[in-house]
Amino acid sequence: MPADAPDRIQLLGATAQGRVILSFNARDFIALAQVYQQHAGIVLAAQQSWRLPDLIAALDQLLSETEATDWTGQVRWLNQWRIDRS
Repeated sequence: MPADAPDRIQLLGATAQGRVILSFNARDFIALAQVYQQHAGIVLAAQQSWRLPDLIAALDQLLSETEATDWTGQVRWLNQWRIDRS
């Protein structure tokens, strides 16, 4: 899928493939989740609050704690899996 595909196309494409989508565009994807309620899952994150190593660690934690079946129709914030490295 082209990186510049509209958000709706990205969500529908991910859903068609049974994939959860990660986005920093919370406003648009929250609205899309209300329209397309049977999506395969949406993970949201605030881009400014993540360093790349922390983002990867949180995604790794998310993947180890959840199954694909947990995500249908779900919109969740990645902060839930943020690892405190202090």
